[in-house]
Amino acid sequence: MSMTPEQARWFSDTFDKLVQSVGQAVIGKNEVVRLVLTAMMAPGHVLLEDAPGTGKTSLARSIAATVQGSSARIQFTPDLLPSDVTGVTIYDQTSKQFEFHRGPVFANVVLADEINRASPKTQSAMLEVMEEGRVTVDGVTHEVGSPFMVIATQNPIEQAGTYRLPEAQLDRFLMKTSLGYPDHASSVQILQGASVRDRSAQLAPRISLQAVNDMTQLASTVHVDPAVLEYVSRLMEETRLAPEVRVGVSIRGALALMRAVKVWAAVNGRHYVIPDDVKHLVEPVWLHRFVLDPEAEFAGTTAKTVMTKILSEVAPPQARQQTA
Repeated sequence: MSMTPEQARWFSDTFDKLVQSVGQAVIGKNEVVRLVLTAMMAPGHVLLEDAPGTGKTSLARSIAATVQGSSARIQFTPDLLPSDVTGVTIYDQTSKQFEFHRGPVFANVVLADEINRASPKTQSAMLEVMEEGRVTVDGVTHEVGSPFMVIATQNPIEQAGTYRLPEAQLDRFLMKTSLGYPDHASSVQILQGASVRDRSAQLAPRISLQAVNDMTQLASTVHVDPAVLEYVSRLMEETRLAPEVRVGVSIRGALALMRAVKVWAAVNGRHYVIPDDVKHLVEPVWLHRFVLDPEAEFAGTTAKTVMTKILSEVAPPQARQQTA
């Protein structure tokens, strides 16, 4: 059954309340907040490439507080072990049994801070939980619950002592975006409240975790016209044919975009997807999945310039009134 117009309006109103709530702690970044909340309801994970001190921790805590969920922060370092992330099984001499002690990944919103500072072995500990929502320790599988979202960060400037995220792990992130520095007016507002160390602690829950799961399920019923599916497929194929690109978007990337645009349509009060939804989200969802040709990259080509060119060459389907 497809989403009804009434349900779309309810979804949009509820989503706007969540954005307003998070915006009380993450000031002046409503567009990024909308993208991250969209990723949560897609569902998926977000990679933030930002300099220190831009509010990444506040964003994760604020989202968790707004949806009445739990949050955890993992500071990735070169000596961090996989068990420090997922948890470890310990033998209890009193009960004579092995007990599993959960790691910080068992939270609704997990901030993986400077994820590229951990060794590849520790980074790989995130792959299963990000893809399947569970971890396996000593042959026993443990569910992390739902909703579950990883907000990972990496510093784009300081690369010494870091390990580049492999393409397989980058592909696990639904979106890659950046908070960036606040504008002048937002900076003044933040400075006025300098006495408050943690703005997220003052936020009251707006909806429950079950309501988030319900919104995720509802967003999946948004109608997508076959013409839009054809459009996304053509864009995906063009990323593989572009001479500047060594590896284009996979089918996983196309599926991720479809999940995201369904949520984005509902966010904007529609029960159907339009080509503009695809155009709006294609960059945060796809650009980090590109593997550029080294010669093209050396010549100054970026994933964004390639995607812009593809969008200009592939004509979107003509807009029409949806009735589904």
